[in-house]
Amino acid sequence: MTDLSGPVLPGEGINDYVRYMRTDELLALQRTADQWAHPDELLFQITHQSTELWLKLAAAQLDRAAAHVAGGEVGHAELLVQRATTALRLITEQLDVLRHLTPADFARIRPALGNGSGAESPGWQGLRRTARRLGREFEARLAADGTDLGTLYRGEPTVPAYRLAEALVALDERIALWRTEHYKIATRIIGHAVLGTQGTPVDTLARLIAQKLFPRLWQIRTEITRGYGS
Repeated sequence: MTDLSGPVLPGEGINDYVRYMRTDELLALQRTADQWAHPDELLFQITHQSTELWLKLAAAQLDRAAAHVAGGEVGHAELLVQRATTALRLITEQLDVLRHLTPADFARIRPALGNGSGAESPGWQGLRRTARRLGREFEARLAADGTDLGTLYRGEPTVPAYRLAEALVALDERIALWRTEHYKIATRIIGHAVLGTQGTPVDTLARLIAQKLFPRLWQIRTEITRGYGS
């Protein structure tokens, strides 16, 4: 009989789960109790570290989606964009735990952040970069197929390219909802009319909500509405 009692994977760790998931390294990435300005640093850091992991996953899905679009596999791309959108929903929902962080406790934690800002997030930067690549590939695919957004959006919504376009809109919308939740929680904790860690007014977050990764997909709606009946 095969012995299943011990680890068979290479590396350190007491069992194969620990070795494959690299939990020893993962769980050592947070500041320890002797470093905390306040015990809720653990809550704050884990929330943001897990966000980085989900953003890394979302960016990877969009990168794969872009490759599929370039190869003419639009349907495959749509499924990957949906997966990325789900990752954005999960990081939005987990922000709720930060509502348990009081303004006074965060004020104690804040110096530990130094000049760090969420705008520097490598996960967000990666997602934005791959999303823009995907947007370019989508435009190139439409051009190669001899169509345009106006024609696409006046046609059948069951067409794969139409479905992908709507998946991109849903992703953009989910990012706006994530930013909205972030803004509301930030102002709940630190208030309005204050400066962030890099000297940027916290209310700047509100203006970011309106930004779009795929502006043309939103503009076409306006064009169709204005041109209706003409």
